[in-house]
Amino acid sequence: MDNIITIFKKEFKTFFVSPIAYIFIVVYLVVTNFLFFQSFFLINQADMRSYFGLLPWIFLLFVPAITMRSWAEEKKLKTLELLLTWPISDFQVVAGKFLASFSFLAITILLSISVPITVSLLGSPDPGPIFGGYIGALLMGAAYLAIGLWISSFTENQIVAFILGVVITFALFIVGNPFVTMAAPSMLVPVLNYIGLGNHFQSIERGVIDTRDILYYVSVVGFFLFLNVQTLGSRKWE
Repeated sequence: MDNIITIFKKEFKTFFVSPIAYIFIVVYLVVTNFLFFQSFFLINQADMRSYFGLLPWIFLLFVPAITMRSWAEEKKLKTLELLLTWPISDFQVVAGKFLASFSFLAITILLSISVPITVSLLGSPDPGPIFGGYIGALLMGAAYLAIGLWISSFTENQIVAFILGVVITFALFIVGNPFVTMAAPSMLVPVLNYIGLGNHFQSIERGVIDTRDILYYVSVVGFFLFLNVQTLGSRKWE
């Protein structure tokens, strides 16, 4: 556990040693607030459903931007080999990097607290969907991060890691969309609906926190972190 905390502290600090993290947070808040309130006053309803509806698409660009440097920079700076020689396991390194990325994303998401406060001042929103929306955003964000970290372990080019992260995350998000399932064989539809990242988020954002949806996101995170550990292990074997 101490090794995970050490990696976590090291990685978390790197987010704030340059102005990039602050620019990232500001851009995220400006974009989400602008897009939400642009439609909020047109719809004239005191709820945040449209806000949370934007997040899966915004995460497609913002989350890979968080993870693209995680392993790619280590490879580019030739520090990965040194890191892998430390007396710590691959899992501890992966877990530390994931927790640092997740903490940064969680801070970014929670800084949008001004949105529900503003909505509450303008009306009487149902707190259930708002609470569920934030939980869903954190769970979905964690899944996006795990995927992005795994992708980053394959290249030393951050731009390549970003593009591949966007493409693969988008594919897993859209696979359960009716546009895809309508063209798929009927026997595959239930599988595609379950695999789709977006389907489970839609349930949680309505305020219905189902343990099956939580288990799904936890499983996705665990699966891609496992793949990340295996990727590092194969590199050490080489």
